[in-house]
Amino acid sequence: MTLVAILLGALVAGGCLLAIRWRSAVRAASQTGTTRPTVPQLLIGFGTNFFDTLGIGSFATTTALFRLFGLVPDELIPGTLMVGHTLPVVTQALFFISAVRVDPWQLTMLIATCVAGAWIGAGVVASLPRRAVQLGMGSALSVAAAFMLIGLAGWLPAGGTAAGLTPQAFAFALALNFLFGMLLNLGIGNYAPSLVLFSLLGMDPRAAFPIMMGSGAFAAAAAGVRFIRAGRLHWRAAVGLTLRGEKVCVVAEGALPEDARVARALATLRELGQPLDARMEEAQRVEVWT
Repeated sequence: MTLVAILLGALVAGGCLLAIRWRSAVRAASQTGTTRPTVPQLLIGFGTNFFDTLGIGSFATTTALFRLFGLVPDELIPGTLMVGHTLPVVTQALFFISAVRVDPWQLTMLIATCVAGAWIGAGVVASLPRRAVQLGMGSALSVAAAFMLIGLAGWLPAGGTAAGLTPQAFAFALALNFLFGMLLNLGIGNYAPSLVLFSLLGMDPRAAFPIMMGSGAFAAAAAGVRFIRAGRLHWRAAVGLTLRGEKVCVVAEGALPEDARVARALATLRELGQPLDARMEEAQRVEVWT
């Protein structure tokens, strides 16, 4: 079994673990009538995950929309992002890890450090007061705006052609990927920083996609479990992101090379999502729209 196959299997296992916890949490929360997403929450899940598949990122846009329309209290936004966007990001990562060539050992180590950072960061953010979370999200939106301006100005580095990093560059990337994992919990997405980092280090920008999406998927699954355990998320909004997010990401499947491992993994994710969809449809029949 190749290392890539092991990664794909571990990714599906992580998605399964979160889905199981997620379904149990939705079952418990539905008894209080708090799990039915509104139409705006569903539309946000569809739109942000569509652009996320293209590498634009979803955290900053979702945060901005939640705050603009007052859909989610500020202190619940980080956990809502991490839980709600996890399964869609897992879907994206399955595509790119299988389809894009990159050094598998470096990919594995970079993902591991990001997961470690996300796990530690989730424990910190889940206990932060509202004001601290607001300051963190404000910083996240500022960082996202800065990267958008850099991109519009054409200042992003062109990158190289390498599928791996030199030992010195690899050590530097490990440290920063750990930091990216921690910052994910405040809504600072890792896509734009990762693209800039790996391009500056001489890597082919295309090779950054499996790294940044694999890191994001594994990290979100690990941190999401902690946020669910702490109950620090908005159930309705998170369900909206999940129900529409995974479906829109699958649209990208036809544009990537066929791979039996990806097909099996996607089938597993769809099977896990069906009970959640069914539970939501049942809840919609008995709940009053609020």
